[in-house]
Amino acid sequence: MRVAKTGNEAMAEAMRQINPDVVAAYPITPATEIVMIFSQFVADGLVDTEYVAVESEHSAMSACIGASAAGARVMTSTSSQGLALMYEMLYIAAGLRLPIVIGEVNRALSAPINIHGDHSDTMGARDAGWIQIFSENSQEAYDSMIQAILIAERSKLPVMVTTDGFIISHCLEVIDTISDGDVKKFVGEYNPERYLLDIKRPFTLGAIDLQDYYFEHKMQEAEAMKDSKKIILDVASEFNKKFGREYGFYEKYKLDDAEVAIVCLGSAAGTTKVVVDELRAKGIKAGLLKPRVFRPFPYQEIAKELSKVKAISILDRSDTYSAYAGPVFTEITSALYSSNMQIPVNNYIYGLGGRDIGKEEIKNVFEELVTIAKTKKVEKLIGYIGVRE
Repeated sequence: MRVAKTGNEAMAEAMRQINPDVVAAYPITPATEIVMIFSQFVADGLVDTEYVAVESEHSAMSACIGASAAGARVMTSTSSQGLALMYEMLYIAAGLRLPIVIGEVNRALSAPINIHGDHSDTMGARDAGWIQIFSENSQEAYDSMIQAILIAERSKLPVMVTTDGFIISHCLEVIDTISDGDVKKFVGEYNPERYLLDIKRPFTLGAIDLQDYYFEHKMQEAEAMKDSKKIILDVASEFNKKFGREYGFYEKYKLDDAEVAIVCLGSAAGTTKVVVDELRAKGIKAGLLKPRVFRPFPYQEIAKELSKVKAISILDRSDTYSAYAGPVFTEITSALYSSNMQIPVNNYIYGLGGRDIGKEEIKNVFEELVTIAKTKKVEKLIGYIGVRE
């Protein structure tokens, strides 16, 4: 059914259709609406979920961990400082191999206090052991939430599905939803292999793990992340076969014959596509690569897709404050280097604290790339878009 929904409404709708056993959450802008809407579903009897209103995001993830360990299908939502307050528990959820799903709304981290969208919060958790899926729009957020629950349960790893704060979370878009019955059939019943409330097969979870076995257990977690790549693609294939919408590790937009390309995550990809079309009309072979899955990072696949491009600009909506570059830049350039590719690349930090990036700024990036492609020289490795002097 075709309906108009904001990103938050789309994520909440997906949660309703999945009908998790437990949702534990604490509200934070701009993700508040997701759990607010879902709590109304609970109050109206539209789901069978046990909704736990806790005193903080740290407590929310703690409750999610306990419920998941007990054998429940568990989901939650958060943003920014809320995700940061969960950081301690994110590592525990991943280390205990618990298939929790977060609807994460990307928002700047304080200080200064800011409630608008950038990728600082999600990037701060990029190495916590969670699968990370970025959404360009409300449709992707809705579809990815439905896929995420299966990805999490099959991989035994937690998953966060992200949207950009306010840009997607609060903007109305037309999306194609799936019937309740079809979603229920697609996600199926959750039957955990082991859970703490199974008194016939007791086991220890979360015990102290010193030099004897800690390394081996972390290796198992790392291997699970590698193995999740196939699971992500399998679930995407099943979703496409059932509902006719195709997903993968990334999206290519007019990249196959591109001479210059931008790489970016999330909502900025939509604006970049418009610019690509305008430049193509002028005879400039521009293209876009939009990573969708950031963890596990598909470095070999991305390097292969970028191998024929003459110059690349990587746009980061967060900074590492390392005096070097943004997080997406370091990942992409590492992928190129390890694949023995010497392609001129530069990096732009943009949109911190929700600052807009428009077509003109992206056109300027492409114009610089055309020059770099001709000269094979990068005059400035790292730049900042839209900062007042």
